[in-house]
Amino acid sequence: MFRPLPTAALLCFAALLVACSVGKVATESDTPTASETNRSLATGFNLGNTFDYDIHSTSLKDVSPLIDLYAAAGMRHVRIPVTWGNPIKGNNLCDDQGKLNLKNSRITDLAQVVDYALGKGLYVIVDTHHEHWLKDGYDGSAKYNEKFTNLWTGIATLFKDSSPKLILEILNEPEKAFGDWTGSVKPFEPRALALTRQINEIGVKAVRKVSPTRIIMVGTNGQGNHSMLDEVYPDAQSLPGGGKDKHLIVTVHTYDPWPFCGQDGSNARWPGADAITGPIKAVAAHGRKLGVPINYGEFGVGRTGGNERDTDLVRGYYRLVRKTALAEGMSVTPWDDRGWFGLTAPASGGKFRFVADILPSMMKD
Repeated sequence: MFRPLPTAALLCFAALLVACSVGKVATESDTPTASETNRSLATGFNLGNTFDYDIHSTSLKDVSPLIDLYAAAGMRHVRIPVTWGNPIKGNNLCDDQGKLNLKNSRITDLAQVVDYALGKGLYVIVDTHHEHWLKDGYDGSAKYNEKFTNLWTGIATLFKDSSPKLILEILNEPEKAFGDWTGSVKPFEPRALALTRQINEIGVKAVRKVSPTRIIMVGTNGQGNHSMLDEVYPDAQSLPGGGKDKHLIVTVHTYDPWPFCGQDGSNARWPGADAITGPIKAVAAHGRKLGVPINYGEFGVGRTGGNERDTDLVRGYYRLVRKTALAEGMSVTPWDDRGWFGLTAPASGGKFRFVADILPSMMKD
């Protein structure tokens, strides 16, 4: 026989249904896809030589004015390169098994900087950057795979409750054992390509066990060069998750041609606009074939000396890369190390200024 529930019980039952419904919406329906996120990323910047090298301060009080400057200029995201398994200031952020040292002050600083940038409304990308322990000798064995799995499980757990605007990038610029242009292993070698796919898959799987819908980025070998996209990922099935992961972005880099873009390059080696735009459009076309959004996670022109960067030619290069990529539906993140490839420099009162008007010029339509 059916008996009506007391009013209090009905209210509790209704509240439970609402709570379950809200939870489901928050974890599924409201989670943006990679394509939606990539459009929102638009243009951003790199916080280079900070958490990846012992060059710039990692404290929030020193970093926040730089974030403020970029946010005011219309940047939509910040990429934070982080070195975890190799020493900075004499210590590592993870141990030999890949487990995080949560008492390390740089992890505390990183969490504060991430929260600050998210609080400014920016998307934030956190990666594993100069991981020489992995890149120099990776051979696909359990010794490396288990440590990398532990590392990414720890990072994903550290940021598990962060906003969906927090993005995790599996490995910056796979090189050395993964293949690079000057080493003994070349990027096009089948072994190098297979190892690059393998390490990205391992990192993605580790994150997915913690955060099933967190946006993840994976890159290419050959120092992340955009020319390697169709070699590393010739078809959707070769992507992590077999092309079925709707929360995956592929990130690529370009400093091509190096005789112009490199720190020892020259403006006299400018190749012409078509040499810049052609490869970018080819990358966009292959991204559409893969069904995956593309981010240009690094690009720029560096110089070790002189004033060649303070020229309309260099400013025009940055603007050309950005406009071409955005027109093709891709997002862009120019490199800023506050050095050879610097876009910013310290100003009075603990603030920062833009160098050579490169970034403000880049943002002009």
